[in-house]
Amino acid sequence: MLDAAPRGPIAQIDRLRVEFETKDGRVVGVEDVSFDINAGETVCVVGESGSGKSVSSLSLMRLIEYGGGDIAGGRMLFDRKTGEELDLTTADQSLMRTIRGNEIGMIFQEPMTALNPTFTVGKQLTEGLRVHRGLSRKQAEARALELLREVRIPEPERRLQQYPHELSGGMRQRVVIAMAMACKPRLLIADEPTTALDVTIQAEILALMDRLKRETGTAVMFITHDMAVVAQMADRVVVMFRGKKVEEGPVEQIFEAPQHPYTQALLAAVPKLGEMTGKDYPEPMKLFGRTDQKIEPIPGRNEPLLTVKNLTTRFPVRGGFFRRHIANVHAVEDVSFTLNKGQTLSLVGESGCGKSSAGRSLLRLVEPTSGTIDLDGTDVMALSPRGLRDARREMQMIFQDPFASLNPQMQLADQVAEPIHNYRTARGSEVMDRVAGLFDRVELPRSFMRRFPHELSGGQRQRIAIARALALNPKLIVADEAVSALDVSVQAQVLNLMMELQAELELSYVFISHDMAVVERVSHNVGVMYLGRIVEIGPRRAVFEDPQHAYTQALMKAVPIADPRRRKTEKDLNFKPIPSPIHPVDYQAAPSDYAEVSPGHFVLTTDSGY
Repeated sequence: MLDAAPRGPIAQIDRLRVEFETKDGRVVGVEDVSFDINAGETVCVVGESGSGKSVSSLSLMRLIEYGGGDIAGGRMLFDRKTGEELDLTTADQSLMRTIRGNEIGMIFQEPMTALNPTFTVGKQLTEGLRVHRGLSRKQAEARALELLREVRIPEPERRLQQYPHELSGGMRQRVVIAMAMACKPRLLIADEPTTALDVTIQAEILALMDRLKRETGTAVMFITHDMAVVAQMADRVVVMFRGKKVEEGPVEQIFEAPQHPYTQALLAAVPKLGEMTGKDYPEPMKLFGRTDQKIEPIPGRNEPLLTVKNLTTRFPVRGGFFRRHIANVHAVEDVSFTLNKGQTLSLVGESGCGKSSAGRSLLRLVEPTSGTIDLDGTDVMALSPRGLRDARREMQMIFQDPFASLNPQMQLADQVAEPIHNYRTARGSEVMDRVAGLFDRVELPRSFMRRFPHELSGGQRQRIAIARALALNPKLIVADEAVSALDVSVQAQVLNLMMELQAELELSYVFISHDMAVVERVSHNVGVMYLGRIVEIGPRRAVFEDPQHAYTQALMKAVPIADPRRRKTEKDLNFKPIPSPIHPVDYQAAPSDYAEVSPGHFVLTTDSGY
């Protein structure tokens, strides 16, 4: 447990300056940044992409040199286990190798790249213990097992023998946390450790890190752009903007009385769960500093556009000597819903619940096993390949990763014009006029038309993806996690853009997301998915203000709220492990039966496995 030693700063960053060598000369990544991290304290460093958060953490680990960076000025004092104070900026790399992992642990953003795919989990956990602690193989294995139990991984003995690809994202992140905590470091640096995780797993990992910090007295430097996570974790907050520190203070003070305009804008752009209570229709967010905004509810029309009945999508699992069809993954199981014109239906749930498969099945990008899809009187399931191609003018998709969905070798104007050329909806000079109009629509300057995707930020790329989806004047857009990879303020702008376009063009959205606060802001109706089925569906107000299904209630409890006085504890979280969606070929799934608990609000009565 905690030592009775005086609690001074474990790490002090003093006037740090980091520069990078580029083709155009030297670029400053971090300029004149100073802050301390005390024992048993969590300091959250917040800011958007490019603000210098990760550069600060990589400098502390002295890994920045391997990324082309150079510590050009300042000091980084670290209080070692031996009691001596060391300036990390002047320490040589052999000493840094001893300190890394042993005295400063790091949890990286992407657990799959932080783990070696060719070694078992057990081998990777024991390696640091044997190098830094000189433990025998048997002692190291016993400690590794103890660590996996501490991070609450089920069946830890089996996990030690497995490889990283055999674990889910949440499990891999737990292994990375176990590795970082293995040698009981004095300082733990967590760089966006929950960005890629579902809301339920994120809640568990945050509670776990908080508990480990309290039990071991470790100092934590937590880097994130998610203000709800900051409210949940921080003791003190450091706000960064363009490589400089603009504000620092206790977490309550930063949230309740932010002083710097950038901090105020950052907090204004965070959708907070509960903000829409009592409102029947979605409405755009009030953005800081925008005086020209019209905030009007978007009622939509009471006329169905998309009717889905008993949609089922299964993927074959092949195995054995002859690659026979031995089982099915039940990705989407008996899903039915109706979406009205000019309205948004959101599908929410954890990774693997079938929401993306359902979205792709609607456009027949994934071929459904059975069911009916009616888009404004057209039976999508009965269409021939040629008919389906024509129907796709009416329905478009915005994908999660805009970089992967754009061609890196084509200018942006040509990418937005491509659907227009394919369907010949305009000719000659008309095409570029239409493209220029679309750039105006998504609020991008026309000078960007000659640029390539790598010259844009994530939010700008997502706007190009929206412009391309709008090129054919569709009636339906399926947005698959379209804003989950974006920074807070960019996310707010893109969401507002999507809602303004909906009000103006009467677009209907199927909005797929695991961010409950965003879903509450944009939805008319919400369907909660678990293991391929919709377990609860109804008007957004009914589902959010009166959740009936046990899974919906658990999901709502897990959502971190951007208010440091309403923190979650581990007692709030009671998730059951998700059963496997793989069943034998002859398995007969029960049909989905629903009870109507209030007008339009349905709850699954069939056993959903939760």
